[in-house]
Amino acid sequence: MINELSIKIKICDRLYPMKVGVGEEARVRKMTQQLNQRIENYQQQFGIQDYQDLLAMVAFDCLIDLQQAQEGSQTFVVQKVADLTQHIQKVLSS
Repeated sequence: MINELSIKIKICDRLYPMKVGVGEEARVRKMTQQLNQRIENYQQQFGIQDYQDLLAMVAFDCLIDLQQAQEGSQTFVVQKVADLTQHIQKVLSS
């Protein structure tokens, strides 16, 4: 049974061969589409044609998004722990 597929994705007019899990192909293609959309947006917004510059800007943008998501998750967890602690204290006080 084959667990991986060989696919090619296109980023900045270049094809990249890769192997992905059978259930991952759609997600990888969707992420490729989103990456190319971000590149195109920067290209239009700033008039930049150099793919290396565009990829660097998109990579930095993705890192900012990742950090914000991680901070949001941490804030969510901290709030949930505080809520649970408060609830436990109320129960113990009763």
